Order: sequence, then C-alpha cells, then structure tokens
Amino acid sequence: MARKGGERKKAVTRSTKAGLQFPVGRIGRFLKKGRYAQRVGSGAPVYLAAVLEYLAAEVLELAGNAAKDNKKTRIVPRHLLLAIRNDQELGKLLAGVTIAHGGVLPNINPVLLPKKALEKAEKESHPKKKAADKKTAAADKKTAAADKKKAAADAEEEAAADE
Repeated sequence: MARKGGERKKAVTRSTKAGLQFPVGRIGRFLKKGRYAQRVGSGAPVYLAAVLEYLAAEVLELAGNAAKDNKKTRIVPRHLLLAIRNDQELGKLLAGVTIAHGGVLPNINPVLLPKKALEKAEKESHPKKKAADKKTAAADKKTAAADKKKAAADAEEEAAADE
C-alpha cells in the first residue's frame, strides 16, 4: 500500500546529525527530567553529549595505553585509575572520585629508600655529572689558591705600610 505523500523517510537521529555516538535524545530527556532548569535549549543536549563523548574517548585512550604498558589486552579498573591519576587535567577533574578496585599510584618517598639505592638513582639520573664535577672542583682549587696568594700579598703590603 502506497502512502499518500509517498514513502516514509527513515528517521535521522540528532546524534547522527551531530556526528556523535552518545545519545542526544536520551541526554536531553535526562536534562528535562532532572529539573536542572525550567527550560532546556535544543543545543544543550547536543553540546553535553559531545563533551561526554570527548571525555570518555580521552579516558579510554589513556586507559588503553596503561593496559598496553602492562602487557594486557583488557582494560580493568586499575588501568582507569592509572590513566586518570597520571594525567594532570583528568586528575584535577576527578580528584574526589574513588575507583573501585583501582588500587593506588605507586609512590615511594625518596627518604624511605636505602642509601645505596638512592645513590644509584642519583647516578643514573646524572651520569655525566662526575666529569663536570671534576672540572669545577679543579677550577675551584685554582681560584682558592689565587685568593690565598692575593690575601698573602695584601697582608705583606699592610705589614710594610705599618712599619
């Protein structure tokens, strides 16, 4: 049976129009139902869906990298925690959020490390520092010797002036 106005067109969602994966209609419904304001503009749910989609993509990318670093193919809550806490902006945004089964960030205060391990860590972080230290030490010795000679000469001049 043909319709009077022709075939009915397939509905195009607002998410598709905006090029988003997150549901614009559902977010709009939640905004209205939540009574955040008396009225909700037509662009508000689109914008909010775009922001939420961006944040989700960012967290998933960082969590995927964390999973790959740990040689895993599945993202678990631990990877989410590592991704969020190691990123400065996401860490600030989600500072008060507790992630179940996320654990904690690995952190050891340098004061608590054994002295040998601490010295090794310093040597590894400054491997070429020894050569530079030797050069500066030699230069310091030369300037110290020159200062002593100058002080001795000044003392002799003062003694000669006093006589």
